[in-house]
Amino acid sequence: MAPGLAVLLSSAACGDEQANGNPADKPPGATSVQPSGTPADTLTVNVKASAEAPAKSWTLTCEKPGGDHPKAAQACAALAKSKDPFKPVPQGQMCTKIYGGPAVATVKGTWQGEQVDTKFTRKDGCQLHRWTQVAPLFGNVPKVR
Repeated sequence: MAPGLAVLLSSAACGDEQANGNPADKPPGATSVQPSGTPADTLTVNVKASAEAPAKSWTLTCEKPGGDHPKAAQACAALAKSKDPFKPVPQGQMCTKIYGGPAVATVKGTWQGEQVDTKFTRKDGCQLHRWTQVAPLFGNVPKVR
């Protein structure tokens, strides 16, 4: 067998614990069990017109769009469309100085079985892009008074 082919074939088995859906720290067959009657994914969204403004808060479930979120179906669709909706902007990322306004939002809960605790702003182009990808999640952003 050619040396290059041997390396290729031997590396194909790497990462097998991730390919079968089990994290490396969980044994095969380990599953996460949700208590009955509890939605698998529930998010709490807090949106403020500015850091000092009072927050508007909603809950959102997406298995069947619900909770008290004013745009539940649109928010769930935006989250489903985004590859990784809660991924933060990487440290050191070059961003344009486009300011989108003082609004801030926090999202906490569970999404696709993963814990979520993140903050969204519109302070630069990177943060604005991140916000825009899931904008329906934030409902109608309150106005600054």
